[in-house]
Amino acid sequence: MRTEVDVLVLGGGAAGLFCALTAGARGRSVLVLESSNKLGKKILMSGGGRCNFTNLDIQPENYLCANPHFVKSALAQYTQWDFIDLVERHGIAYHEKGLGELFCDSSSKQILNMLLAECERVGVSLRTHTQIDRVKQTDHGFQVSTSQGLVSCQSLVVATGGLSIPTLGSSGFGYELASQFGLTVLPRAPGLVPFLFTDQLKGLCERLSGTSVDVVVSVPRQSFRGHVLMTHRGLSGPAALQISSYWTPGESITLDLGPEVDFRAQLLADKQAHPKALVRTRLAAHLPKSLVAELEGLFWPAEAAHPLAEIPNARIEQISKQLHHWSLRPAGTEGYRTAEVTLRGISTAHFASKTMACESVPGLFCVGEVLDVTGHLGGYNFQWAWSSGYVAGCHV
Repeated sequence: MRTEVDVLVLGGGAAGLFCALTAGARGRSVLVLESSNKLGKKILMSGGGRCNFTNLDIQPENYLCANPHFVKSALAQYTQWDFIDLVERHGIAYHEKGLGELFCDSSSKQILNMLLAECERVGVSLRTHTQIDRVKQTDHGFQVSTSQGLVSCQSLVVATGGLSIPTLGSSGFGYELASQFGLTVLPRAPGLVPFLFTDQLKGLCERLSGTSVDVVVSVPRQSFRGHVLMTHRGLSGPAALQISSYWTPGESITLDLGPEVDFRAQLLADKQAHPKALVRTRLAAHLPKSLVAELEGLFWPAEAAHPLAEIPNARIEQISKQLHHWSLRPAGTEGYRTAEVTLRGISTAHFASKTMACESVPGLFCVGEVLDVTGHLGGYNFQWAWSSGYVAGCHV
C-alpha cells in the first residue's frame, strides 16, 4: 500500500495528535502513525486516570532545557488559556488541584476523545499497529517504509516521545532517527521518578511505607516544597519526583522536615514549658509518630529516655539541625519503568523555536518529549506537548 500526504506524524501521543489536528485545520492532508495498539496511552494513565492536562501558571522557568530560552516562543504562541478554552468548548468539567494543576472531573478519556474528535473534524487519518522500518529523505520530502506500506510526505513530524514507561509503547526510535539525520542527541535519564535506597535507609523506608510528610527537599541546584511518600523501596511523592529531575547519581538529597516549624525554637520553648516531656512526645505534634520513632533511633538514641530538662541546649540545637537538614543518599531511581518523563533528548540547537522546524533538514519537525525539554510535575509536560505540537502544526 502506498500513501501520499502533506504531513506525516510519527507518534500518536499528546504532541503528535495536537500537531496533526492543527495542521489538518489548515487544510493539510495528515496521517498519524502509532506503533502501539492504542492512541494516547500516556494521556489515559496520567493524573491517576484524570489527566493533569495543564497548569494555570505556565512559565519558562518550569522547564529544563540546555537552552532555557527555547521554550518561550511555543509557550507564548499557544498558552494554557488556549487549551483551557478548547477543553471548555468540548464541555469537559475540570478542577484545580494543588498549585494550579488542572484535572478532569471525570476521566482522562475525555481529553483523548476531544483530540480524536478534533482530528476527525479536520480529516486527519490515524493508524495504529504501525512499525517504522526506514525513513529516507527525497527531493520532495520524505519516504517512510512502514509495516503497512510506503508513505510519502512533504513534512515529517517526530512525536515519538521518550523512553519513560516502556509498557506504554515508548522506544528510542526518535533518537535513532535524529542520529540518522546528524542531529545531536543529549545523554538521557529518567525524570520525575521515585528514589531507591539499598542501605539501612531501605529498612527505614519499608517500615514507614505509606507515610507521607510535608518537606522541603533539596539538591545543590534546586529545592521543592511538597509531600514525600515513603515506599517499601525508597522515596516517592510529588516533591521527591520533582527533585529527581535535578539529582545526579551519587549525590545526596536533603530533607527539611519542618518547613513551617523552627524545631530549635520549638524544643527550647517546650523545655521551659514541659520540662518532663520527651523529645519524641513534643515532635509528634508536628510529624507522624512512626517517623519520629525512626528519627529518634537515628538522631538522638542516647537522649530517647531523658526528659527535655536533662538535655543540654547545645544538644537540642544539634537535633534540630538534623531535622531541618536530613541528608540521604539514594542508591538510584526506579528508572524508566516508572519515570513520568525522559530528561534531555534531541538537542534544540538544531530547531527554530518559533516553528519547531529542523534548520539542517528541510521538512523535518520535532515536538514533545523527544526534544531536550522537560517540564516540572503538574501539567507542564502536557502543556509543552500542546504548545510545541501547535507551533509545528502551523508550519508543516
